[in-house]
Amino acid sequence: MILDESVDVREMRAIEMNSEYIGVSRLQLMENAGAGVARAVTRRFDAKSDVVLVCGLGGNGGDGFVAARHLAGLGYTVKVILLGRYENIRSEEALVNWNALRNMGATVKIHEVHDSAEIAPLKADVIVDALIGTGVSGALSASYREMVKAINGSRGFKISVDVPTGLESDTGAARGEAVKADVTLTFHRPKTGLKKAEGYTGALEVCPIGVPPEAELYAGPGDAYLAHRRREPDSHKGDFGRLLIIGGSETYSGAPVLTGLGAYAVGVDLVYVATPESAASIIAGFSPSLITVKLKGSRFSMKNVEQISPLLDRVDAIAIGPGLGLHEGTVEAVNSIVETVEGRGLPLLLDADALKAYAGERRKLGGRAILTPHQAEFKVLTGKEVSGTLDERGELVEKWASRLGATILLKGNVDVVSDGVLTRFNHTGNPGMTVGGTGDVLSGVSAAFLSMGVGAFEAAVAGAFINGAAGDAAFSEKGYHLLPEDVVNKVPTVIEDAIGGRMRRAD
Repeated sequence: MILDESVDVREMRAIEMNSEYIGVSRLQLMENAGAGVARAVTRRFDAKSDVVLVCGLGGNGGDGFVAARHLAGLGYTVKVILLGRYENIRSEEALVNWNALRNMGATVKIHEVHDSAEIAPLKADVIVDALIGTGVSGALSASYREMVKAINGSRGFKISVDVPTGLESDTGAARGEAVKADVTLTFHRPKTGLKKAEGYTGALEVCPIGVPPEAELYAGPGDAYLAHRRREPDSHKGDFGRLLIIGGSETYSGAPVLTGLGAYAVGVDLVYVATPESAASIIAGFSPSLITVKLKGSRFSMKNVEQISPLLDRVDAIAIGPGLGLHEGTVEAVNSIVETVEGRGLPLLLDADALKAYAGERRKLGGRAILTPHQAEFKVLTGKEVSGTLDERGELVEKWASRLGATILLKGNVDVVSDGVLTRFNHTGNPGMTVGGTGDVLSGVSAAFLSMGVGAFEAAVAGAFINGAAGDAAFSEKGYHLLPEDVVNKVPTVIEDAIGGRMRRAD
């Protein structure tokens, strides 16, 4: 298992999104969940038993609808109580299963409760709590509160679906009334807060629901969802990150521009580009959005380190390397800046020439850095050739990520991302992206997430997926004639499609 045993609400949503991307729909997951609930009943009670399933209007209620259908098919006496009006069912998958139940009038009794005054004592051998699940935040509304009281007041055996209604899934807190279950059947993996809520969960059982292992092994739209930061109406400039890029030289002026534009495409608020004055005017001409800081001289050197230090107080993350060059003074200056940035605890991304400069010292970093080598740069960095199976490459990257105290994003046909503990792979991207500059865009995308406060591992996984998917979108229009700017232009659409659940894997 590549993630911690328990998952929080956002992580579980991301896993479901990645499952959909692979081709396992939420409807399939709901079917498996409901069938699992039915099995939990049949293991304990025979078909002579009465079962009441108390369902809400969301996905948790949909799990209950599926369970009711399965139990009716097995000969159980089944009653479904819907708390609310069926017209307000807000989950498409739940509505599909509700409509099936409405056509089962001979074997399933359905009762809608529209007001808390209509809630009556529950009498059944088994009470299934399928009201809310992971969606609780704060105290329950009046009707849900009264229904929870009715469930707790029942003598029947109580099974909660995923999370007892009234418990906050991530914290285990009950902000008032919460179901006190005899058994909690939690799906896929335990939810984070359940270990703190033993007085409510009863026996805790984990129920597999058919999530493919690849949903957690490979990057997907769920990882973009985890890294994405929602903008509230009262947001201000700087709330979504200020990024400093140190790069460019008299020879290479385009690379830091692509990094900066990649960061802006993600939604970072401000991008500073600190570059030698020989490249500054060229870079400023590419985009007025890039705040250009002119460094004295024709290449980055130790005399620029002091000039850059005040900028570190204004930014949330630093990306070093694109187009920097490897002159002797530049190597020394890069390592000096890395030491300073690490000392301040700022997130850091090292790419291209900065990786080669860092390789000379190879000091252990503090866990907030991303290194983005391709195979040749990985050899310079570690002295090791990248070869073997995907699993073997994953083990190699994981080993060196642990040694270096950083997240390594090894670029390749299949990207490998590891922080030394967790390891993920990314399949997006295509051979058209061998064109120079797409790696600079990747650095910008990943560094943008760093500047927004996303952890290094999560930022690298999301960056790899988004950059590759943007490249795939550009390739679908231009084939092998794509430019890195085409990739930049596709990044916003990829992010919106990912978090909106509109992406499916093509192959």
